Amino acid sequence: MALYLIGDIQGCDAALQKLLDKIGFSPSRDTVVLLGDLVNRGPDSAAVLRRVQGYGASALSLLGNHDLHLLGVAHGARKSSRKDTLAGLLEAPDSEAMLEWVRQQHMALHMQIDGGDLLMVHAGVLPQWTVGDTLALAAEVESVLRGPALGEFLLGMYGNEPAQWSDALTGGARLRAIVNALTRLRFCTAEGVMEFESKDGMLPGPEGFMPWFDVPGRKTANATIAFGHWSTLGWLSRPDLLSTDTGCVWGGCLSAVRIGATLDERELIQVKCEQSQKPGKPD
Repeated sequence: MALYLIGDIQGCDAALQKLLDKIGFSPSRDTVVLLGDLVNRGPDSAAVLRRVQGYGASALSLLGNHDLHLLGVAHGARKSSRKDTLAGLLEAPDSEAMLEWVRQQHMALHMQIDGGDLLMVHAGVLPQWTVGDTLALAAEVESVLRGPALGEFLLGMYGNEPAQWSDALTGGARLRAIVNALTRLRFCTAEGVMEFESKDGMLPGPEGFMPWFDVPGRKTANATIAFGHWSTLGWLSRPDLLSTDTGCVWGGCLSAVRIGATLDERELIQVKCEQSQKPGKPD
């Protein structure tokens, strides 16, 4: 049995198939965790969802900002942008089943491997949150996504405010702050004020802000956090981090990380991707 973590696919099904073939993935034996942004900007989002659905419990999926945007467009909370490539999925005869599957997926996942904590999110974790906090707050959003208030939630999901987390937040503002941290975060202040304009690599970064994972005293520092989302950061492996978005949709690579018996045992496997989007600022 092997555990693989895979970065942002964004509708690039041919690359996903090639990567799974390269690692010899077997649903009867292995587990794959997809770290969000399964859909959008690539040529075949529907095929990605059908493939992953077909793996059943052997594939665990996180929701990224593009996956949530799919739900927003499908439920009329947002219009498609000119860069979106969701029409084929939304017009497919099995679109309803695919959308139902998407809303059942995860905002955060946690595993213990040889006594070490592996926390998986799409984008980031605020420095004030512990592993337990992150999972509990993710569960709040998951509950709404799977419940009768989905439409209302999606209408209020978009926006950058509140930029700073507070336990006192309630309602739509609370859910929006959780979503933004888990699916959009790159930079923040030591106090956890989030910044969403800069989409470049770590350096130099916006003035007064730092990568969320470099905030001194971050409460998840003793865990290993695996994430995607940040294609301009690319592959980064250190004891407390695994950054896996290597820009497949931009003509980079699709990356998988095989986790061994301990969190220190990591093997990077990559396949080259055909370019589906011209270089520009990622989402």
